[in-house]
Amino acid sequence: MCETCGCGGGEVTLIDLQTGQRVEHTGQEHVHVHADGTAHVHQHGHDDVDHHHYAATTTVDLNARILARNDRIAERNRAWLTGREILAVNLMSAPGAGKTTLLERTIHDFGARDFRTQQKLFVLEGDQATDNDGARVKAAGAAAVQINTGSGCHLDADMVARGIGALRPEVGSVLFIENVGNLVCPALFDLGEHRRVAILSVTEGDDKPLKYPHMFRAAHIMLLNKIDLLEHVDFDVARATAYARQVNPGIEILAVSARTGAGMAEWEEWVLGAQAKAKAGAFP
Repeated sequence: MCETCGCGGGEVTLIDLQTGQRVEHTGQEHVHVHADGTAHVHQHGHDDVDHHHYAATTTVDLNARILARNDRIAERNRAWLTGREILAVNLMSAPGAGKTTLLERTIHDFGARDFRTQQKLFVLEGDQATDNDGARVKAAGAAAVQINTGSGCHLDADMVARGIGALRPEVGSVLFIENVGNLVCPALFDLGEHRRVAILSVTEGDDKPLKYPHMFRAAHIMLLNKIDLLEHVDFDVARATAYARQVNPGIEILAVSARTGAGMAEWEEWVLGAQAKAKAGAFP
């Protein structure tokens, strides 16, 4: 159980979509990612201070411990990725906003056009169940590992550490992490990524940045997706932009359609710019 958000996260399944191997993990395991990209798993004891077995620990203190443990693992993930010049991008949105379609288009475009770089794209695909989206991004041309969270409503740093160990992204590559569809909890958990992307579909309503401020405050960039549908929905782009900047004045905003390709060149150039900073060690 994740006491921070109330979701269950006891069992996690990793599916290596290259080999078909499935690995089940329980909530009492902990993962270390080694220098060569392999992962070592061990069990926590019942006296682990991060467990909820301390009945006398207050809920607030326990939540702080959970997040602190997550942040420690996230820093190890980030150090491992940064040391190998791998850009990690966390894609977050509500279900149905178009994360997977955006990834498919991005993977295809990077493979079809001259982006002045030879790095490959790798994907950690987060969902509660099925490997449907992982299979889609693999078919698009990226190596992928599916992370099924069971009843968990978000990825955490430990899950990502396991995924990195299975996926083993190449030096100088880009690692996309597609989070579980949810506009609340993913914003609370550092995964070790370098950049966070909030994707808002025009079919969701232009008030979402105000209704879910933590998500848009945590993001470096907001993608307004499905702009090809603007003439069919009641969505005010200027209002959504203003609301996003009200909660996060420094947020970048791009309007795209992953379906038609509108605005995708600007998004892909943004990825390249972030990748250049990763290679230059410009990220902490």
